[in-house]
Amino acid sequence: MLRIAVPNKGSLSEPAVSMLAEAGYRTQRRGRELVLTDAANEVELFFLRPRDIAVYVGRGQIQVGITGRDLLLDSGTEAQEFRPLGFARSTFRFAAPAGGITDISQIAGLRVAASYDHLVRAYLADRGIQAEVVHLDGAVESSVRLGVADLIADVVETGTTLRAAGLEVFGDPILESEAVLVTREEFREDPRLATLDRRLQGVLVARSYVLVDYNVREVDLRATIEITPGFDSPTISPLVDTEWIAVRAMVPSNGVNLVMDRLHDAGARGIIVTQLTASRL
Repeated sequence: MLRIAVPNKGSLSEPAVSMLAEAGYRTQRRGRELVLTDAANEVELFFLRPRDIAVYVGRGQIQVGITGRDLLLDSGTEAQEFRPLGFARSTFRFAAPAGGITDISQIAGLRVAASYDHLVRAYLADRGIQAEVVHLDGAVESSVRLGVADLIADVVETGTTLRAAGLEVFGDPILESEAVLVTREEFREDPRLATLDRRLQGVLVARSYVLVDYNVREVDLRATIEITPGFDSPTISPLVDTEWIAVRAMVPSNGVNLVMDRLHDAGARGIIVTQLTASRL
């Protein structure tokens, strides 16, 4: 069986479980089981702490897992990113007291508080900057005020928490993170992983596209096809009224109402949008 590590809590957990469920895997637990067997799909789901997933995968006990890119890089294990999954996005930035540090070269010799200390050390080392990295498990924005650090490296969303602590970001982002599928080098060609990956790709496509069906007169067909060229090509079917043609095409879900407006202006009628639940392309 293919062993899949799944986050058991935090912002990664629910979206990861939902994605696997949409991909056709059994994910519902009766209680708080740590292992769930899906015999029909020949997989075992191991519900683990998000920070530990890259460690288990990196040591080879579990073939594949879902975790954050930040957690993967911070783990220092042999686990590798296989595919980004498009959720739990976050940005890591340096932040310091307002009006102070403006460039990462000024970090040299200072104390940097971070929960992802291995990641930050590697980032600074790659740029030849020597600084003391202070590990904290959370609330790193308080470390400067309490005198533990001179600046911090942390996840930044709106920046509200940083501003409340008298801090402001500077320099380029340390990392753009999101949920990723991880594995080891020797498992990359495993056909079981290929099946999982194909299913997850199908979910990603289904979430990003919708099906648009409409009728159009043959004389207006070329204009509407330019608006809806489809994923590969639209499907065209004849109607009883030979002046009209039925068209079906995949369209990015973002902005679909604008597409419908353009289709209507181009002569399309009976425009219907259908959500996708799964796909294989």
